[in-house]
Amino acid sequence: MYNSDTPTRAELPTSAQLLKSTILALIAAAFILVAVVLPAEYAIDPTGIGRVLKLTEMGEIKKQLAAEAEADRQKTKAGESTPAEKRSSLGTMLGNLLIGPAAAQERREIAQASRTDETVITVKPGEGVEYKLTMKKGAKVKFVWRAEGGTVNYDMHGTPGTGAKETSYNKGRGVATEEGVLEAAFDGSHGWFWRNRSPGTVTIILKTNGDYSEIKRMV
Repeated sequence: MYNSDTPTRAELPTSAQLLKSTILALIAAAFILVAVVLPAEYAIDPTGIGRVLKLTEMGEIKKQLAAEAEADRQKTKAGESTPAEKRSSLGTMLGNLLIGPAAAQERREIAQASRTDETVITVKPGEGVEYKLTMKKGAKVKFVWRAEGGTVNYDMHGTPGTGAKETSYNKGRGVATEEGVLEAAFDGSHGWFWRNRSPGTVTIILKTNGDYSEIKRMV
């Protein structure tokens, strides 16, 4: 195996040569620091070379971003909102102002539309009983009623107001049960009049579900 020859003393660099090489390396490093690193990282350009090479612009952008990040951090630390957070908060507030009333109205309409009642009505022989629902025009109510202990005559109708003419929706004689949908043709009271023509007392069980504000006995 061949090993390279050990250099002679004359072939080794002298102290002066080593010092010269070190000085040149330090000068090169200093030049790179001043001409490249300082402009690119800190926007410091004493030689003007960084501006020519577009490095100073890069450093300015970095400084600006760092300053903005620090400002946001200080605001967050102090309990303040950043501009983006303020815009988001303002949008949420405006949304609540605009959506709030509409949502409240919708909840009221849903609550009204989902009203359900079960009414038990006792009708003696020969007696007539009337129950009405307070409804708006176009409102709908699902209903079912049945007569226990006999049959009844009935008239399903609506009245716009006190003293106004009634509008009949449906009638029947000797009926034991009925179901369907009552749709109000106008604002007012809408419901049923039952008369018991049976020899005994009849119990009517009325179930209603839909868009009405109240149910009450009229007669």
